[in-house]
Amino acid sequence: MTSRRTLKAAEAVREVVSWAILTELNDPRVSDVTVTYVEMSGDMRQAKVHVSVMGDDAKQALCLRGLKSSAGFLQSKLSDRIDTRYTPRIEFILDQGVKRSIEISRILKEVLPEEEQAEDEDDEDEDRG
Repeated sequence: MTSRRTLKAAEAVREVVSWAILTELNDPRVSDVTVTYVEMSGDMRQAKVHVSVMGDDAKQALCLRGLKSSAGFLQSKLSDRIDTRYTPRIEFILDQGVKRSIEISRILKEVLPEEEQAEDEDDEDEDRG
């Protein structure tokens, strides 16, 4: 079970890293990146930053390499903005959650009959209105 302190630190790391990637990172390999969540170790010395990258597998691999090479720069930004005893060592992990959800949605559209899809859309319209 993670402590409240660890969760707050993970959220702070997520905010700082995502902002630095968006505004301060000038690596052309890194584009269309979203930081989904961060896992902090119990001693808060390591942070696993889960990222989602839009594009095919080659673009994702290239972007992940760019992020890994800029980890030191991002750690320095992290140490500037977060006052902790130790600056967490950043490790980037590709998050496949968005890609999987799109694939599951595509499969469900193929499997479900058109009538059920139309009923589901009608139910959603009634809920909104």
